[in-house]
Amino acid sequence: MRFIIFVIDDTSGSASGDEMAHIDAFNDGLRANGHWVMAAGIAAPSEAVVIDGRNGGESMVEGSLFDGPEYFSGFWIIDAADTTTARTLATAGSRACNRRVELRPFLG
Repeated sequence: MRFIIFVIDDTSGSASGDEMAHIDAFNDGLRANGHWVMAAGIAAPSEAVVIDGRNGGESMVEGSLFDGPEYFSGFWIIDAADTTTARTLATAGSRACNRRVELRPFLG
């Protein structure tokens, strides 16, 4: 099963050197144990554009759909045998990056 782990932050690029070392070690562990699919940081909400092309329209609004002090600043996509394993990995990811995370299964 595939899952996404979103990193929740309130400041882009806020990881310290220590945190980056922990994140790198977590990533290495994911790779070594066959859980790694990919990971990336993502730009701040100020870089977002909400696009709506439904029904032949073409609407583009600068900024994020969501307005609040916290946002997703990165993610991991992982392979895990089950939800229990995914939750364990998400907890380890939270510890590694020193942030809250949100875990969601892929559908289908």
